[in-house]
Amino acid sequence: MLEEHRLESGMNVWVSRPDTDEPRPAVMWLHERYGIVQHPKDMAERLAEVGYVGVSPDLFHRYDGDIDAVARGEARVEIRDDEVIDDFDEVIRFLRSQDYVRGDSIGIIGVCQTGRQPILYAAHRNDVTAVVALYGGVDNANWQPTPEQPVPMSELIAATECPVLGQFGEADHIISIESLQAWRDAFERANKSYRIRVYPGAPHGWFNDTMPGRYRPEQTAAAWKDMLAFFEEAFGAGWDASRVTWDFASDISVDYDYSKNVRLE
Repeated sequence: MLEEHRLESGMNVWVSRPDTDEPRPAVMWLHERYGIVQHPKDMAERLAEVGYVGVSPDLFHRYDGDIDAVARGEARVEIRDDEVIDDFDEVIRFLRSQDYVRGDSIGIIGVCQTGRQPILYAAHRNDVTAVVALYGGVDNANWQPTPEQPVPMSELIAATECPVLGQFGEADHIISIESLQAWRDAFERANKSYRIRVYPGAPHGWFNDTMPGRYRPEQTAAAWKDMLAFFEEAFGAGWDASRVTWDFASDISVDYDYSKNVRLE
C-alpha cells in the first residue's frame, strides 16, 4: 500500500512497504521531468513487491507554477544541486527514523531529468549504498557547470564511492552512444567502478509504461532484472570495494546513427 508523508520542508514523499516485519533496504525512485505523476508512484509499489521499501519524493515541491503543465510536459522545472542534496538528506533522515528501513542500505534511481541526482548525492554524501542512472545524467548539459549545477559530471564521478549502474537505450534521441562513451571514460579516468548497459531499440523513456509510444516491455524486463541484480549485489555486500570493475555492455546496430533517433510520445 502506498503511503503519503509530508516532511518538515513541505516535501511530499510516497512510500510503499514490503510485506514483512523485517527491516528492509530502501530504494528511492526519482520522478522524470513530469514530476510526481502515476509512474513514480507505481515504481515505489513495484519496488515493495520485490522486497524493498519503495520511495518516491517530490523534488519539485518548491515550484509554485502550474504543476499540471509540468505533468503534461508543457513546462519544465529546473532543480538546483544544493536543493537536491538538502532534499535527499531529509528523505534519508526520515527513512532512518522508520523501524521498517535498514538504514545502512539505501539506493537511489534517477530517471531522465533526475538521472544526475543520484551521482550528485553519492559524490557529496556517504549515505547511499548504490545508485542508478536510467536514461539520464549523461547528456551535454551535465558536463558544463551552471549556476544550478556548479559541479560538472566528470568531477561528480571522481568523487563517487558507491557502485553505479547506468541503463540506456540505443534509440534515445537525447543521449548518444558517443555521450555514453564519454561517461564511461570519465569513470575509467577516475579509476571508479561502473556497470553500463545499452538496450537495443529502446527510445528515451522506454521504462515508462504510462507512455505507450515509448514503453518497450522486453527492454524494460531486461533492465529491471539487471537493476535488481545490481541492488541485490550491493545490499548483500557482494560488491568488492577493494576492486575496480569496468563493465560496459552495448547492443546496437552496425548502422547506428544517432541523428535518426526521434522523440516518441
